[in-house]
Amino acid sequence: MNIAMLSIHSCPVGELGTKDTGGMSVYVRELAKELGKLGCRIDIFTRRHDAHPAPVTDLNENVRLIHVGVADERDPSKLAVYPRIADYAESVIRFAGQESFCYHLIHSHYWLSGMVGRSLGKRKQWDIPHMIMFHTLGAVKNTLGLGEDEPSCRIAGEKTLAAGCRKIVAPTAREKENIIRFYGADPESVSVIPCGVDRDLFKPTAKEAARKTLGCDAKGKILLYVGRVEPLKGLNRIIESLAFLKGRMSPRLLIVGGDDPRHSGMNQLKEYAALKGVLEQVIFAGRVDQSELPLYYCAADTLVVASRYESFGLVALEALSCGTPVVSTPVGVMDTLIRDEQNGLLVRDEGVPAMALAIYRVISGSRFYEKNIAAIRKSTESFSWPGVALRMKRVYESVVGSA
Repeated sequence: MNIAMLSIHSCPVGELGTKDTGGMSVYVRELAKELGKLGCRIDIFTRRHDAHPAPVTDLNENVRLIHVGVADERDPSKLAVYPRIADYAESVIRFAGQESFCYHLIHSHYWLSGMVGRSLGKRKQWDIPHMIMFHTLGAVKNTLGLGEDEPSCRIAGEKTLAAGCRKIVAPTAREKENIIRFYGADPESVSVIPCGVDRDLFKPTAKEAARKTLGCDAKGKILLYVGRVEPLKGLNRIIESLAFLKGRMSPRLLIVGGDDPRHSGMNQLKEYAALKGVLEQVIFAGRVDQSELPLYYCAADTLVVASRYESFGLVALEALSCGTPVVSTPVGVMDTLIRDEQNGLLVRDEGVPAMALAIYRVISGSRFYEKNIAAIRKSTESFSWPGVALRMKRVYESVVGSA
């Protein structure tokens, strides 16, 4: 099968941890690589950007990354894609025409790519099925009231796509329920396929060695946060937990993510940490290449996920694959992935004391978790990328076969 995979607003090889480049980019890149190994031909279309001038790049076996462009692309914000949806669709069509290449299926990632895919699907020369993975849902974000509301065009677009796509992929049963609840999708149109983890990259390394490489305190307790710096991620709650634990213990919080230390969100976080009297306990590592992330997971006593919403929670998979326990709110896949007192703790209470107590229990029991690294890693066995890709290929075959 030849698959046109759309990741228009975010480049799969962009710098992880920056504003619009995160778990979705990892997902698209790793899924495409494994699908290529299974014999699928994957062309990933993304918008042109200065950091990657080559229009066509061979990423892996049977996988190409194609940068398409439209006139006047000076606005880097993702919403700049919306008024140019038809233009991006035309750019994809032009590339396929020049290559005399035909596709069997469009697989869009995120609602903006979905709208481009929908535009493609309306063209006579592209009479092929269209499927989508939303990755996050605007309607869910808006119910939480954190940060700016998602625009009405996104809500309307996601509702249109939920009704019109041949297939929707959700990473968890919880997200499938959200798609049905908020957008009225037909339950039969939604397939649940989890995200995966590269278990060859994310694997245990001795804590002492990892800390020595990173220049971290060899004996102190270290909490780790990995992700973007934004209100939805609950970093303030982690900061408040540090303050709550003062006098009982004073762990360090290592924050990995954020593309610019001068970013307003980063400055606000620093000010909040200073206000709570814990700024000296917080280390801002900034953006880290994915190849270096395992060192951070292995150096930490626990990964803390305090998000109010995650469609899946890829960083938890990465930490567990490294043998590091996770303290998390019950978002995304966490309520099925985290087994209390075995590979971490779930924090169902939204209060700061509950989060602080869970952190305290896990890092106080670090010797137990260090003795059970193999068992913690084993909890991610069913989330390998080859297995995820095989399940996706079967969905592709079903969709194409029924077209």
